[in-house]
Amino acid sequence: MTNSASHNIHQGRNIKRFREMLGIKQDALAHELGDDWSQKKISLLEQKETIEEDILRQVSEILHIPVEAFQNFDEEQAVNIIANTFNIEKEAYIGNSKPTFNINPLEEIKKLHEEKIVLYERMLKEKGEMIARLEKLMMK
Repeated sequence: MTNSASHNIHQGRNIKRFREMLGIKQDALAHELGDDWSQKKISLLEQKETIEEDILRQVSEILHIPVEAFQNFDEEQAVNIIANTFNIEKEAYIGNSKPTFNINPLEEIKKLHEEKIVLYERMLKEKGEMIARLEKLMMK
């Protein structure tokens, strides 16, 4: 029987969370994974509780997120840790009503992916334009 921590971990949902934090669309992830992938297939992947190791590795490389993050991130545990941290902080620093957060690591990851996102969006736009031109040619 599996322990409760592994039961709560939903690898597909974790992929979705990290992908969205990085601002990467399902289409862009599908494009990076290869010709066998589509936006719909990414959507289905993100609904799966457990994902094959080789797919996790590919997604890990594309998003630059360790495989272990998809395998081990448990939102409920993270919320509990944050809640407990606030309680400790509250008792240790009575009167500090404005806690500060260091979100620089996430910002740095976002910055690293901005160029890639722009490229994906440009490629999608060009793909749409090419399809429109091909449809015009077919109508003639």
